[in-house]
Amino acid sequence: MSLTAQARKTASELIDFIDASPSPWHAVASAGERLLARGFTRLKEGERWQLAAGGRYFTVRGGASLIAFVLGSQPLAEAGFRIVGAHTDSPGLRLKPRAAHASDGLMRLGVEVYGGPILATFTDRDLSLAGRVVMRTATGQNSRLLRFEQPLLRLPNLAIHMNREVNEQGLKLNKQKELPLILGQSGAGEDAEARLRKLLADAAQGEAADLLSWDLAVYDVQKGCLWGADEEFIADSQLDNLASCHAAITALMATEQPTAICVAALFDHEEVGSESAAGAGGSFVADVLARIGLQAGLDGEDRRRALARSFFISADMAHAYQPNFPAAYEPEHKVLVNSGPVIKTNASQRYATDAETAARFTGLCEKAGVPCQQYTHRGDLGCGSTIGPIVATRLGIASVDVGSPMWAMHSARESAGALDHGYMIAALAAAFGS
Repeated sequence: MSLTAQARKTASELIDFIDASPSPWHAVASAGERLLARGFTRLKEGERWQLAAGGRYFTVRGGASLIAFVLGSQPLAEAGFRIVGAHTDSPGLRLKPRAAHASDGLMRLGVEVYGGPILATFTDRDLSLAGRVVMRTATGQNSRLLRFEQPLLRLPNLAIHMNREVNEQGLKLNKQKELPLILGQSGAGEDAEARLRKLLADAAQGEAADLLSWDLAVYDVQKGCLWGADEEFIADSQLDNLASCHAAITALMATEQPTAICVAALFDHEEVGSESAAGAGGSFVADVLARIGLQAGLDGEDRRRALARSFFISADMAHAYQPNFPAAYEPEHKVLVNSGPVIKTNASQRYATDAETAARFTGLCEKAGVPCQQYTHRGDLGCGSTIGPIVATRLGIASVDVGSPMWAMHSARESAGALDHGYMIAALAAAFGS
């Protein structure tokens, strides 16, 4: 399989976006930069909004959630909203508030497990820190993005001579005792916490005494790449779910003069349940839609009419068939990479899809000229969930769960098909144009 120049360009743009976004806060900053460059205006939640006809806007909550929208040409009560939702966070390791400790001549950092990562994949990799720190300034506190480009941390594996059953039993790591990451060597009597605070403050171009707090994620510094005999696959961290974030934003930026109001909503905290002020379980999307409705002069009746005419697409990555492990998959629902967007269905509503919304998304794929697949989980395996059922419940609008197929979901290094990202962008663009 050979990639067209356009498919290669689209896949490379995704890799660039992910590599610029080692944390949810960086992902929102990266998305915001792209939106500003395409003529979007940033709105602040704490200020009054003045929306112009045909305007293009975005707003941010909590630093790691973003909602962007393009106003449509038709009355909102008649056309409704076209919404694509995704999430900015990925499973991994997060630095504890008092992380540094020294023993046996080594300085280590304590971490908490965030979400459900495949912990073994974080061993023996070039790891570093990225996120945000909050600094004291003369005018108050200031939040700053922070990223160490160089390998800073490591989680060395135990030699097989001391873990003879690792290949038969798998690598099992105690989350409290066996996950602290090695930062460096420590001298006798050295204050590990002071050393860490100085390291972070220097990177933030401030003083250690002014460092108040941090939200820092551990990330793999290896950049993404195309791989395979014809470079038909993508390898990178955080494909779940930055690929969907990039697809949503790219499709929205390409949308010109839509009839309905088009919205791309990127939420934090999906991997830990979405129940937060900035998560899909919070009020963020409902608040933004309500403010748009107020600007449009809708009363209570027309707000409900608008929601009844709306459509929500929850875009989150899907499990591609891996032929080395056939027993893990539903035999009649083998999803293949480079074969198009996947409609995800679960009878217990772990996904928000129903027959009508599945048919509607299938029609969008047909309109976009891209293939489409269907997925359901094995009946004897627990099924994950997405923001789909959460947002559908909060808003009460027709919803579908979809995603691009990928391998090794929640690994430190995930893989997907290079063609599928362009397919998903085309399908979402068709949704915004519907």
